Amino acid sequence: MSYKLALAASPTDAAQDAARQLQSAREFVDMAEADIVIALGGDGFMLHTLHQMLEGDRILPVFGMNLGTVGFLMNDWGLDGLDERLLRARSFKVNPLSMRATTVGGNVSVLPAINEISLLRETRQTAWLEVSVNERIVIPELVCDGALVATPAGSTAYNLSAQGPILPLGSGLVALTPISPFRPRRWRGAILPERTRVTMRVLDPVKRPVSAVADQREVRDVASVEVAIDSETPLTLMFDPEHALDDRITAEQFIT
Repeated sequence: MSYKLALAASPTDAAQDAARQLQSAREFVDMAEADIVIALGGDGFMLHTLHQMLEGDRILPVFGMNLGTVGFLMNDWGLDGLDERLLRARSFKVNPLSMRATTVGGNVSVLPAINEISLLRETRQTAWLEVSVNERIVIPELVCDGALVATPAGSTAYNLSAQGPILPLGSGLVALTPISPFRPRRWRGAILPERTRVTMRVLDPVKRPVSAVADQREVRDVASVEVAIDSETPLTLMFDPEHALDDRITAEQFIT
């Protein structure tokens, strides 16, 4: 069995050179005809590829090969045996987050995120946030540099750097993590069921402006942000069995 493959490559020299090698070795088709997308680049390019599909007409499984730096969401680069690797690959469903951000001026932006949605202070002034879970206020005033909601796939990224928990893939959970909290001083975040809706309201958005970031896309001067899992639009990532995503996430818990 041979899949119809589409090819997406980062504009970096390494990824473009790898793309030329693959194109000389086998045939690729347009996204509209493909069964699987081969993504060449780093984690940032993988997120870019997934976002493009969320905004387009078709969502296809993606097999990434690392031509970037960390490559947590990628497989190792290799020119040979691609069809065999795809036949052996393990597939993982990832539900993205959906952010509804309302600005001080009343504009509304709805954006997806695969890793996390972050609220970040825009100036030297700390952010003041009111945090609600399922429309119930759980923290009336969080004084901090920001806060984020992360998926299991994104829990080892910015969330982990902010001292948030690592979530097993398929756990049905999200992480709510403060960024450099000042008050309440001892609150370190929460682990919530993925069906939870988190709302963060900026208490002083003019004096203490806050931006909201969905993976790589930013909305500035927000007044409130609602975050929930989008269970209707699952994404599929494919991995070599010996480097599967669930094993990588588990292994991160033992890195010292």
